Amino acid sequence: MDATDRGNRAGTDPADAEPAGAEPAGAGRRGRVVGLVLACHPGPALAVTALACALALGSGLGGPRSALVTAAVLTGQLSVGWCNDAYDARRDADAGRPGKPAADGTVGARAVWAAAAVAAALCVPLSLACGALAGTVHIAAVTAAWLYNLRLKATVLSWLPYVGGFGALPAFVALSLPGGPWPRWWTVAAGSLLGFAAHLADTLPDIAADRAAGIRGLPHRLGDRGTRMLLPVPLLGATAVLAFGPPGPVDAAGAAALVLAGAASLAGPALGRRWRKAALAGAVAVATVDLALLLARGAAGA
Repeated sequence: MDATDRGNRAGTDPADAEPAGAEPAGAGRRGRVVGLVLACHPGPALAVTALACALALGSGLGGPRSALVTAAVLTGQLSVGWCNDAYDARRDADAGRPGKPAADGTVGARAVWAAAAVAAALCVPLSLACGALAGTVHIAAVTAAWLYNLRLKATVLSWLPYVGGFGALPAFVALSLPGGPWPRWWTVAAGSLLGFAAHLADTLPDIAADRAAGIRGLPHRLGDRGTRMLLPVPLLGATAVLAFGPPGPVDAAGAAALVLAGAASLAGPALGRRWRKAALAGAVAVATVDLALLLARGAAGA
């Protein structure tokens, strides 16, 4: 799923989005292609895809199978990003948000919807080619991300697609291995906790503006202070699960990760009043530490 969603909040009807995203008569083909690329949220899409590829290679899937997993995740991420920008085109245009191609007329919203549909259609067979159960898990995660875009991000259940999507990634990789082994429980738990933290950190800088626009997701109900206070909990929880979850005593890497994650997760929210994106930066730092542990220990096994 798309871990970065600031400035793309729900509340518009898809049918109303096209006028905001209508293509100007003089727009060139190159400009529309660039706009379409930017509308897919390329940063988060590539980050999640790269993580899936690294997990696949680290789990021993091999080149061809890893490429298949990577392609499935990439098409899923593209579909989610394009769905998000197309659905929010009218709201983004009304708010005057920069860098939103479907809202500023760089590319038509209908073209973005079409790209989202094509990517979603490709995601289904690519996912199922990794195995029936593996494919079902990934398709369910992508579906949850679409539901987030279309409905859930403005409700108290806004956290749910993040938890499911991040938790499903190591499960998808593990189930794609020969024989479809179950993922290690602690990889799924850690992924889910990181997903919850990502939702809090991603939303935190825009809580006030989103509230003014009528958005009432979980972070908006908690408020700025409540979200900042809650954010370290899932971050530290994910690190603790990765450190203590594997059999045997905590090794040096796990102990170091706990120290680094503790410092980063507490410093981010504490600096949030002075630096608007401090909490997000802290969350990224902890996620980097956790992902290193996850990659080192693999996604599948007993």
